[in-house]
Amino acid sequence: MNSDGVIIPVAAGKTKIRVHVTSASYKGKLELPVTIRGASASYKAVAASKRVSAGGRSFNVQTVAIPKGMPVTAGLPSRTVGLTQGLSGIASLYNAAAAINGTYFESYGGIPEPYGNIISDGVVEHIGNTGTSIGFQWDGSALMDTLQVKISGKVSSAGKSSQSWYVYFVNRTPTPGRTAAIMYTPKRGSKIGMTTGSAVTVSKGVVTKVSKNTNAEIPKDGYVLFFTGEEEHLASRFQKGSYVDYTVSYNDVSGKAIDWSEVHTAIGAGPRLVKDGKLAVDPANEGFVSPKILTDSGARSGIAIMNDGSILLVTVPAATMKQWGQIMVSLGAKQAMNLDGGASSGLYANGKQITPAGRELSNALVFSSLPKW
Repeated sequence: MNSDGVIIPVAAGKTKIRVHVTSASYKGKLELPVTIRGASASYKAVAASKRVSAGGRSFNVQTVAIPKGMPVTAGLPSRTVGLTQGLSGIASLYNAAAAINGTYFESYGGIPEPYGNIISDGVVEHIGNTGTSIGFQWDGSALMDTLQVKISGKVSSAGKSSQSWYVYFVNRTPTPGRTAAIMYTPKRGSKIGMTTGSAVTVSKGVVTKVSKNTNAEIPKDGYVLFFTGEEEHLASRFQKGSYVDYTVSYNDVSGKAIDWSEVHTAIGAGPRLVKDGKLAVDPANEGFVSPKILTDSGARSGIAIMNDGSILLVTVPAATMKQWGQIMVSLGAKQAMNLDGGASSGLYANGKQITPAGRELSNALVFSSLPKW
C-alpha cells in the first residue's frame, strides 16, 4: 500500500497489508492478512483489420478488442515520467498483451514530458486538464469525461493550527524564471531534477526536510512539494516534523464535481469523438488550437468504450477529427476519444506491432492478463 492509501498490484498469494497512520495526535500501524488472486488468464486481446464506411468514405482501420475488466495501467518508460521508449519496449516492460500510445507529449526537442492527465495505481502522476480523459475503475468499468484535477492539502504541527497548501502540476519541469507549485512522486525518478526553488520532502505523511536551491531526493514512500517564484512563500508553512495530507478533487470542464475516486488508471488526451453513441467532436471547446487537431487529416489513435463495457483500441492511417469520430460511431462505440497521433500513433497486440509508432513514446495504455505492474 503506497503513501496515498492505494493498494499496488502484487503477486498472487498470501501477504499482509500494513497501514501506517500518522497525525498530530496519533501514530500507529495496522496489519491485515490478505489473499491476492491472480488475474484471469482468460482475458484475451483480439486484433483485427477492418474496412469501415464513414462520412461517405471508406477507411482501413486496425482494432484490438479488450474484454471488460482486463487489467490495465499507464505504461511509462522505465516506469518513469519524462523518458521515452518504443511502444513494444513499454509493452514488454509491463508484460502487456495489448498497448496503444497515450497522451500528447513534448516530442520536438524539449524534455519529453506528457501534456495530459495521467493516473497510475490510483495516484495522480501528471496533470494536464485539457481535452478528454478515460479512466478505469477497480470494478472493471471505464469512464470518460473532460477531467480537471486539483490537489490541495493541509499541513499541521503539534499545538498549532493547520494551514493550507496546493499544487497545480505533478512531475513536471517548471519553465525557468516562472512561478510554479509542483508535486514530485517516485515516478519522477530519484530526484526532482532542479535546484532553483524551495523543496518540502514528505515521507509517510511527515515532513522530513525543507530545503532551498537543492536537487531534493524523492522518498519512495512519499513525495516532494516544490515551490518557486510567487508560490515560494508556501514553503514557509512547512517545518521538519509537520504532518501533511492532501485531497484530490475531480471536476468536468464546466466545474461540476465528478466521482473519479475509484479510478486507478487514467490517460487524458482528446478531443472527445463519441458521446452516448453519437458523434460529439468539438476540439475547440476542449481547448485545442492546433490545425493538426482542428482541421487537418493525419494518422490517428483512439480508444472507445463499447456498449458491453469492453474497450476497443483503434488506429487509422489518415482522417480528420470529424471523420475519426464517424469511424468510431460506425465501429459501435458508446464513448470514444482521440489519443496522441501522427508519428506517435502506435498499436501493439500479442507480441506484434500492429501499427508501428514513428517515434519513441513517453506513455501508453497497457493491458495484460498477467501484468507486471
